[in-house]
Amino acid sequence: MSRLAVPKTYKLYIGGKFPRSESGRVYEVATANGAFLANAAKASRKDARDAVVAARAAVPGWSSATGYHRGQVLYRIAELLEGRRAQFVEELRQSEGLTPAAAGSQVDAAIDVWVWYAGWADKYVQVAGNGNPVSGPYFNVSTPEATGVVAVIAPQESSLLGLVSVVAPALVSGNAVIVVASEKAPLAAISLSEVMATSDVPGGVVNILTGSAAEIAPWLASHADVNALDLAGAGALDWVDLQIAAAETLKRVLPPEDGIPAPSVERVTFFTETKTVWHTKGLI
Repeated sequence: MSRLAVPKTYKLYIGGKFPRSESGRVYEVATANGAFLANAAKASRKDARDAVVAARAAVPGWSSATGYHRGQVLYRIAELLEGRRAQFVEELRQSEGLTPAAAGSQVDAAIDVWVWYAGWADKYVQVAGNGNPVSGPYFNVSTPEATGVVAVIAPQESSLLGLVSVVAPALVSGNAVIVVASEKAPLAAISLSEVMATSDVPGGVVNILTGSAAEIAPWLASHADVNALDLAGAGALDWVDLQIAAAETLKRVLPPEDGIPAPSVERVTFFTETKTVWHTKGLI
């Protein structure tokens, strides 16, 4: 007996929930061959602002968690992504036109990136922090802490691996993230948000917007409650203007990159601030 098809509705991911765009807008997502694949929500300025509010509210709890705990949560994402591997392979095959083998390799690489960064969550402080030499009866110690809310323009040509490669390092130190997913192939990003929602990631720590990066990016770059901006996937945009807008609110900015950023501790430490503490010694 034939069944009625149950097409999936791809929504935004804001504050741990899956709202439609407040504007009611959607846009068509096509396969690599140009055939209709799905409708995705087209995020508005209000959606971006809502995502910033959710991210800001999530920063205190996430940044105050131990590095070990954050690492366990990131590793849990890898576990669940592994369990849903077949779904992601199919979405990449349809939306990016990859062969099953190439799609499988991208999913495997995305899982490995989560595991790599999960391992650094309780170790990067030892690498980036230090005891400073001072003259006097003092301890002087510098340690990195999360910068706060990080807005990210994900690589547009790699809908899963590219997104994971820019989101994971920002999460390691305790930042909350708002990421603008691949406009052309957003389905894997929204499916990844379903993994986030069931992997102990607190609501608001990761917020995923779909739609036009050219439309959304200027709002995030100029928002006074966004602390940093990663323009990894903004090479096709007027990213110099985005840097200028970010400078007006003293954001630190990572410029666009060619291809997918490789895993690196530098991407973790870029989104941190250094706290230096003085403490007397040998005095009563």
